[in-house]
Amino acid sequence: MAMSAPLRNLEEEVTCSICFDYLRDPVTIDCGHVFCQNCITDVRPTSGLLVCPLCKKPFKKENIRPVWQLASLVETIERLKVDKGTQQSTMAPQQQNIMLCERHEEKLHYYCENDGKLLCVLCRESREHNSHTAVLLEKAAQLHREKILSHLSTLRRDRDSIQGFQTKAETDIMAVLKKLQGQRQCIIAGFEEVHQFLREREKHLLDQLETLEQEITKGKEKGKDRSNVELSRLALAISELESRAQQPAAAFMQDTRDFLKRYPRKKFWVGKSIRPVVKKRTEELSDKIMSLQQGLREFQGKLLRDLEYKTVSVTLDPKSASGYLQLSEDWKCVTYSSLYQNAYQYPQQFDYEPGVLGSKAFTSGKVYWEVEVERVSWLEDEEEEGEEEEGEEEEEEEEYGYGDGYDWETDENEEDEEDEEEEEEEEEEEEEVEKEEEVQGSCMVGVARESMKRKGDLTLRPEDGVWALCLSSAGIWANTYPEAELFPSLQPRRVGIALDYEGGTVTFTNAESQELIYTFTTTFTRRLVPFLWLKWPGTRLLLKP
Repeated sequence: MAMSAPLRNLEEEVTCSICFDYLRDPVTIDCGHVFCQNCITDVRPTSGLLVCPLCKKPFKKENIRPVWQLASLVETIERLKVDKGTQQSTMAPQQQNIMLCERHEEKLHYYCENDGKLLCVLCRESREHNSHTAVLLEKAAQLHREKILSHLSTLRRDRDSIQGFQTKAETDIMAVLKKLQGQRQCIIAGFEEVHQFLREREKHLLDQLETLEQEITKGKEKGKDRSNVELSRLALAISELESRAQQPAAAFMQDTRDFLKRYPRKKFWVGKSIRPVVKKRTEELSDKIMSLQQGLREFQGKLLRDLEYKTVSVTLDPKSASGYLQLSEDWKCVTYSSLYQNAYQYPQQFDYEPGVLGSKAFTSGKVYWEVEVERVSWLEDEEEEGEEEEGEEEEEEEEYGYGDGYDWETDENEEDEEDEEEEEEEEEEEEEVEKEEEVQGSCMVGVARESMKRKGDLTLRPEDGVWALCLSSAGIWANTYPEAELFPSLQPRRVGIALDYEGGTVTFTNAESQELIYTFTTTFTRRLVPFLWLKWPGTRLLLKP
């Protein structure tokens, strides 16, 4: 719709000479010309002076003053350009959002910093706000916009940082998961390799065992056949002699000179139950099986300690130590004294029993520690492992005799064997006596309930809250009732104690060889602590590590 000439003239009057648009926040300078505030503010100085874009006269920036009447006029002209119906449909989006003062129906040009409200020209001059600090709306918006943009920049940096951390975390997690997947494959491959190796060794040992069984069975049948031949010979001789003995005297005495020659007493054949070579191979296989059992126990002990349990450092509680015991300054070593020291008396102290508890209690988890047993003169039962080679030579074949690992025996040989058996029995009896004489002291290592009884005579059994091994020069026992005697391959100088609280087990190993010694199985419901008991002169117990 065409505009009228007066409206067009008015429109030219309110047009900025710099941006050629309606005056926005119109201001006047020293020469009287009117411009948009932003346009005149952006004018650059010439030769150090600000000059008017129209008349080129200099002006001072501090003399710039707003022209409120022109601002209202511009607004009025904009409303008159089109009718209300057309204006609603064709108005630019930024003009549709123009906010007007609810009281005066004027455009809001100012922002009151005191009240935080938007003001029109009339509100700015009213008694309510004329004493307040009011700034142009665009300037106030610019300040707040800068704060928002600054804060927005900070938030974006935070977002970028979080995204960076998230990306790095995902990368790290994927790397760890990939590593764990590789370790999974290593575990599967490693155990499969061990399984295959064990299956092959198992088959090898079983094949050897089967071969020995076949040879022994074959020798048994062969020996039985030869025994039957010998029995037949002896039966024939006995039958002839019995018939001869029943003859009349005259007939009996006719041929007496040739009697001893025809029926001399000969060595009778008795085949050995097992040939020496087979017996030797059987003993060698037994040694291999014992070595296998020991190796498996050591392997199991090492896996328990290294893969499942956490090694902890424990110390002793001096307030629980019996007066018969002396503790080191670091509370990790205990020795026995036959003299009772009653310098310290505590309610939780052992009185008659030479016991002491650890200072650290456990109520969960899998933990491991060691106790080293040191003696001034260790009475260790060393088994002489010097293998005596059985160089049994096969005897030459004699008349009516056989070879192939079989021997001839007489009554003299039987007497010699009886003497040897008697000597062996006497030696065993002497060893038992010596063993009983050696037991002069012992010690106990293990775990106990923190609330265990400590006064008076104690039985120190699992029923009383004590799970321990008893060690002495004569051997090792578990403190069950009745005591279970144990037979490890070596006397342990260092005992490993593995406590699985939730699993309800206390496992003892030889910490040096990793051989499994004994495992208690029960259910734990109370606090558990390390337990030491020592009544062995010349001995001390050390907690490791």
